[in-house]
Amino acid sequence: MKPRLLILIALPILLVLFGVGSYNSIQTKDETAQSAQQQIEVQLQRRADLVPNLVETVKGYAKQEMTIFTEVAQARAGLAGAVQGRNVGEMARANEAMTGALGRLLAISENYPQLKSDANFLRLQDELAGTENRIAVSRTDYNGAVRDYNTYIRKFPAVLVAKLSGAAAREYFEVQSEAAREVPKVSF
Repeated sequence: MKPRLLILIALPILLVLFGVGSYNSIQTKDETAQSAQQQIEVQLQRRADLVPNLVETVKGYAKQEMTIFTEVAQARAGLAGAVQGRNVGEMARANEAMTGALGRLLAISENYPQLKSDANFLRLQDELAGTENRIAVSRTDYNGAVRDYNTYIRKFPAVLVAKLSGAAAREYFEVQSEAAREVPKVSF
């Protein structure tokens, strides 16, 4: 067999193998990012589920603070809707609104000494703090998976397979405003 013929036969085979390998890598990285997004959704939904219990506990002590309860309810509804919509940008914005509303709700508790010592309030506050930590970890994991995926589909030669397969860059879960980047200050 002539070397040219061997090259003509081997080259298309190598290109196909490369294409299949790149396509499979893109799919694997996309699934990893999708799984990480679902973890964010789970944690945001957990947060939204904890909020009504926290609100009811605070309501018992702070009946005159109805505006904050309405704000928290609206933020919770927005968060739940964003999770259902599965849009990362909307989830990030709804998460910011919830963070602000919860910060104001917890700040109210400073005016109610009985509330600060209530076992239900303390338990819910601990659950909420744990959930906030889980959200932060999930967000970090998701953004890492998105970074790996986005980097891979932009590198040559995988970019060729990405374009042919329609693989598009994923959106990061980012904090949108400076106010949301600050942790609410609540002292007990």
